[in-house]
Amino acid sequence: MKFAAALAAAAIAAIPLTALFAQAPAAPYTIVETGQTFNSLQQAVDAIGDGRGSIAIAVGTHRQCAVQQGGVISYLAAVPGEVIFDGVTCEGKAALVLRGRGAEVSGLTFQNMNVRDFNGAGIRLEAGNLTVAQSWFRDSQQGILTADDTGSTLVIDRSTFSGLGTCEGSGGCAHSIYTGNYGQVRITNSRFERGQGGHYVKLRAGRVDVASSSFDDSNGHETNYMIDLPAGASGQISNNWFVQGRDKENYSAFIAVAAESRDHSSAGLTVAANTARFAPGVDRNSAFVADWSGEVSRISDNRLDPGLTTYEQR
Repeated sequence: MKFAAALAAAAIAAIPLTALFAQAPAAPYTIVETGQTFNSLQQAVDAIGDGRGSIAIAVGTHRQCAVQQGGVISYLAAVPGEVIFDGVTCEGKAALVLRGRGAEVSGLTFQNMNVRDFNGAGIRLEAGNLTVAQSWFRDSQQGILTADDTGSTLVIDRSTFSGLGTCEGSGGCAHSIYTGNYGQVRITNSRFERGQGGHYVKLRAGRVDVASSSFDDSNGHETNYMIDLPAGASGQISNNWFVQGRDKENYSAFIAVAAESRDHSSAGLTVAANTARFAPGVDRNSAFVADWSGEVSRISDNRLDPGLTTYEQR
């Protein structure tokens, strides 16, 4: 299938980079294929240019950012979870601004990304395929934000999104993940928690797959939907775990389909084998799936709290 190659790329997370850093590196950024080292992440990115390469990143807190203009680049933590990009953005956008042919991110943590327009993100994806594996996004305005690229795929696996989102900006809300009209978006084995506004996942892609992930809104603050597909979508939402918390800006639904437009058909969307409930002490009614398209019909085998209506056409 189309994104099989991108999923296979996630295996890059298993590369044993600790051997590369067995002795203290001369600089924190090393191009794996050549052994070149750099003090600046941008210098390492520019050295790869429009080619293909991997940048191994040393353990520690990095107050740097980079813009990738071309090529296919892998950004790899020497030790997953111990490489932290903290509070520095490029172009007033993100720690990594990606507009090359493709990128892979593995083992990195992005935190405290805040910019003037309230869209500060760990990653701003403007073009190309992206695979994110075993990474953490926390305490920022957004985790991942994309432009439109209908010919490309975004894959996210085994990653955590905490303390993200805001509705402070005049241009609308920011979200944990917010994609434009990408070709495909696949999210698996990931965790969303402690949202600070907006939606946990807002996807304008025509094809979406969200599976085996958890959405824990019990400590959320003024949040909205767990999953918003504002332009409609095909694909699947399956085997996920949802908990809706008390502090909501909008608690009327867990999953929203085509609330803004019907750019994509939703007739091929399946919502199955999910578990959804309210946090302890929360007593209210809500819809599990709210559908403005009237096309979603494959909803089955979901385990829902008594206060939840399976499907509501709006």
